[in-house]
Amino acid sequence: MISLPAAVRVYLYTLPCDMRKSFDSLSALAREVVGVDPLSGHLFVYASKRADRVKILYWDRDGWALWAKRLEAGTYAFPFAATGRKEIAAWELQALLEGIDLGKSRRRKRFAVSPSQHP
Repeated sequence: MISLPAAVRVYLYTLPCDMRKSFDSLSALAREVVGVDPLSGHLFVYASKRADRVKILYWDRDGWALWAKRLEAGTYAFPFAATGRKEIAAWELQALLEGIDLGKSRRRKRFAVSPSQHP
């Protein structure tokens, strides 16, 4: 189980990614395609074309950290799209890594404070 602070955002790179890419190439994708500063401390999630591999890149105060996983059987239900970017919640990342297809599930209505309601 991955435990993340509430301030951390999770960005999916929704195009298939070459899994040979490492720190510098993945951080360039975060900056140029996703449009978010990779030094922000947020998570950037990349998946292979076959969706059997995933990498998560983040800046950890004094250097890059890279988490990778290759499935021995099956695939991730990764939401590939032509946009290049999608923001998801930490719980959605956990569900994605557990093999749950987020496209087939739906979240029930909950209260959310909008930015205009903050004092």
